Amino acid sequence: MSEQSSIMNRMFLLFGFLLLLPAGILLQLLRVNVAEGDGLRELWNSQAIDYVSIPAQRGDIYDTTGSLLATNRVIYKVAIDPKTVGRSSQDVHRIAQTLSNHTSRSANYYLRKIQNADSRSQYVVLERSVPVQTFEDLNLLGIRGLILEEEYRRNYNFGSLASHVLGFVNHEMKGMAGLEAEYNDLLKGTDGLQQVRKDPFNNIFAYVGAPRRQPVQGYSLHTTINSQMQAIAEEELEAGVERHMAEKGTVIIMDPKTGAVEAMTNFPYFNPNSPATIENENRRNYAISDQIEPGSTFKVTTAIAAIEQDLVDFNEKFETPDTGYKMIHGQTMRDHDPLGTMTFQEVISKSSNIATSEIAMRMEPESFYQYARNLGFGTPTQIDLPGETEGRLQRPYEWSLVTLPWMSIGYEVQVTPIQLAQAYAAIANEGVMMKPFVVESVRDEFGEILKQRKPMSVRRVAKKETIKKLIPILEDVVSDSGTAGWASVEGLRIAGKTGTAQKFKDGRYRTKYRASFVGFFPVENPKHVILVLLDEPKTSIYGGFTAGSIFKEIATRISGLDNAIETPDTRDVIAKNLPNVAPKLTGLLAADASTLLKENGIPFQATGKGTHVVEQNPVSGEEITPNKPIEIKLATLSADSIPDGYAQIPDLTNLNMRQATYLLLNRGFEIETIGSGTIYTQFPRAGDFMKKGRTVTVRGKSKSMNQSQSIAAN
Repeated sequence: MSEQSSIMNRMFLLFGFLLLLPAGILLQLLRVNVAEGDGLRELWNSQAIDYVSIPAQRGDIYDTTGSLLATNRVIYKVAIDPKTVGRSSQDVHRIAQTLSNHTSRSANYYLRKIQNADSRSQYVVLERSVPVQTFEDLNLLGIRGLILEEEYRRNYNFGSLASHVLGFVNHEMKGMAGLEAEYNDLLKGTDGLQQVRKDPFNNIFAYVGAPRRQPVQGYSLHTTINSQMQAIAEEELEAGVERHMAEKGTVIIMDPKTGAVEAMTNFPYFNPNSPATIENENRRNYAISDQIEPGSTFKVTTAIAAIEQDLVDFNEKFETPDTGYKMIHGQTMRDHDPLGTMTFQEVISKSSNIATSEIAMRMEPESFYQYARNLGFGTPTQIDLPGETEGRLQRPYEWSLVTLPWMSIGYEVQVTPIQLAQAYAAIANEGVMMKPFVVESVRDEFGEILKQRKPMSVRRVAKKETIKKLIPILEDVVSDSGTAGWASVEGLRIAGKTGTAQKFKDGRYRTKYRASFVGFFPVENPKHVILVLLDEPKTSIYGGFTAGSIFKEIATRISGLDNAIETPDTRDVIAKNLPNVAPKLTGLLAADASTLLKENGIPFQATGKGTHVVEQNPVSGEEITPNKPIEIKLATLSADSIPDGYAQIPDLTNLNMRQATYLLLNRGFEIETIGSGTIYTQFPRAGDFMKKGRTVTVRGKSKSMNQSQSIAAN
């Protein structure tokens, strides 16, 4: 009995232990779901839910006419995870064949690339950039392990055009120079967020109904840069630097009445689409960052101060030594040539250092210093570009005995090119200095103006009466008797001043020079101020011959763009009958090119297949041989880089008004005609991308002008 009782006790004890297991499980379930349920669910959510960034689109940058200078483009990258897809699976062959259908490579090329990849690799790039159609076809395959990525890259539509103004971005689309850096916070926008789920292997999955915060797209900048003037400035500066064998050069074009910078360039320039391919030095904007001794262009400071304080009589005679040099406080002051006896006007127009310094020494140092400050020297212009320096203008208590005479001719003072351009713009604007700027408005993605910049006056630098007396003197500089005869343009009144400055390097002045010319036109109603600066020209050290000749070419071409500044010599050339030349066909639709040639009775022969003309012979501008057909080559051009709602402006020169109207309306543009007959100039320029619905202005003359294109191009 006791043995049976012992067995039963052991059974009850075992049964009790067995009951404790489900009871413990039940209690644990109650604890997990009731007591600690909320905390554990929150912990699970924090581990299983994540957020991914939705990148905002960087804002565009436009020129003053609406041409798109900087925008974004999508790069579609194709990669594969061999461990997921398999190196020899049917899916791999489908991927390779689809890529082969859209590229010039065979399917075996992609198969070999996968086979030769490291056995541990889970990411093999097959193509770094494919068209959107290829991307879509691959996406339709729905193959797990096929990796399709979208990357946004910055695209500068005109390559190096205005590169120092626009700047560039890094691989993270962050502005690193120019407007891209100065307005980075406005351009970049605000990224959005998308909630996603993660599996135990850390793979991310989107799910229906997930919270989402939309990105705020970056704002766009509408600049004062005129891309046509910018192109002219760049072409002429490059040609001038090479012609005069200079180390580098700078050109600035400003509107004196508003301070708007219409063009700003340095040579050598760089391509912001690939900024790493050029030296850092060439990416620096010399126009605002270089501090230079200006030389004789600074003499306007002396002239204004002398006129305002009645320290000179316009009939006064200034005698200079026959030797061409004079000792001042133990230092030798030289003229470029012995100039003899001169009037005050001739002192400036012939750029006499000796007479200018003599005039300056009639002034108090504090007075001269104040006039220099009033003209903006020694203080930054506050232009909306990064990297501006303020120059260096010593205060009078820092001066030596020779500072005043040497500063009066542009030594012992350092200025930036933009300061010099601003000072001459003030003279052109009747003595009122305007603050220079590049961005005229900031707009959102819908085109609504968020910020509109209004022209801002800084100060009056001189009385109107003083400026009226000074301008004829500066106009005389650009004459046969002045130092800037090379800058003159027939029929166009120009005022300005030359500059030649010896370079100070390693503690002493070297036999190397900077040459410059700053001028404005037309004198009766100044519209443009142009500064040209060359560093170490080899053909001549004098600014009139080197920088002045570049100024002349730029001024001639710019005046041809403005109806109000048409010069007599331009009209005479336009009126002439000129020989027939080949129209520009490259870039036109094949149908448009065919219509154009047939209407002009020009025989042609087409080769290849495609939508656009990609080559022509003879090229645009060359004389056509009678009865010999023009050869054109056709191909299909990718439109990936053309933003939605935009089209490329065709070349309309040498067409009649009806032909131009047909081409423009066919591309979605409006047309404004000035004159009639054959078109010899257009605005905006050919090749620009512009929003459909905007207006292209064309200008024609009734007589044949098949070579008048050269007026705007030379």
